[in-house]
Amino acid sequence: MSSEAYPEGPAEADAGMVDRTPLRSLLFVPGTRTDWLPKARAASADAAVLDLEDAVPAADKLAARAQVADALARAAAAPPEQPGRMALFVRVNPLDGWAGAEELRAVVRPGLAGIVLPKVRSAQDVRLADRLLGWCEQEQGMPPGRVALVPLLETARGLREAYDIARAASRIAYLGALTAPGGDVERAVGYRWSPEGTETVALRSRVLLDVRAAGVPYPVSGLWTRVGDLPGLRAFAEQNRSLGYEGMMAIHPSHVPVINEVFSPSSAELARCAELITAVEAAQREGTGAVTFRGEMVDEAMAHTARLVLERHGA
Repeated sequence: MSSEAYPEGPAEADAGMVDRTPLRSLLFVPGTRTDWLPKARAASADAAVLDLEDAVPAADKLAARAQVADALARAAAAPPEQPGRMALFVRVNPLDGWAGAEELRAVVRPGLAGIVLPKVRSAQDVRLADRLLGWCEQEQGMPPGRVALVPLLETARGLREAYDIARAASRIAYLGALTAPGGDVERAVGYRWSPEGTETVALRSRVLLDVRAAGVPYPVSGLWTRVGDLPGLRAFAEQNRSLGYEGMMAIHPSHVPVINEVFSPSSAELARCAELITAVEAAQREGTGAVTFRGEMVDEAMAHTARLVLERHGA
């Protein structure tokens, strides 16, 4: 299925107007086990990714699609909850035929926050998905660009072209490098995975720079597959946070609290931001552009960063 065969979809012009929410944790849930969604909510996952691809055997895909569509319908019909309710995403199968388009049409409906698109190789794959999503949104009476798109960079070409992929559709808000052991990325690149992740730091860093340069607001990384190794998960999550990622994908509910903690500022960090802003603004009122704060020179650039942190985390 080639994107060049289709005219532009109705959502392309307006998709950039939709505000996206930062996501610290995106927890995969098999499409055949939508009854596990309460466990994802109990773990405080920011988003659940209902998986119709690798987690579902070929013989069960149609039944899983129906289950996922029903879960989305129930989510759309539920009464509004407090801010921070769990968003629902769906990982579909690759859009390499009409079956993929039919799958999109079945799951794009009110209640859906985004589509996770696997095996993305180039910007052309993203443009095709963007157009199909625009038509589905129009059919469902949804605002243009409402559904976010999360391309998964699981091929060497896709990783190399991360910048072009990230710029291919304004509905892309969550994108990054996922470097789990033994999966598609390890096979494509050829690295040997280690718990320390040193062999993929350069890869995750380069992809992060590409997607930041392309304007993606909330890059996400992952995955950690050792279910019981929470110290290892924390170290890997902290490494990703230090690189500049804003969240991670997860495969088990027990991982969510750790990920949420790592990607949330502590009360001490928030207090430091507030004090830094106060110090810089006091100096500005006295006609000084920079000031010493806790032994460091700070100025408006640091204050601007601190304001963004406080704004994002509701302080």
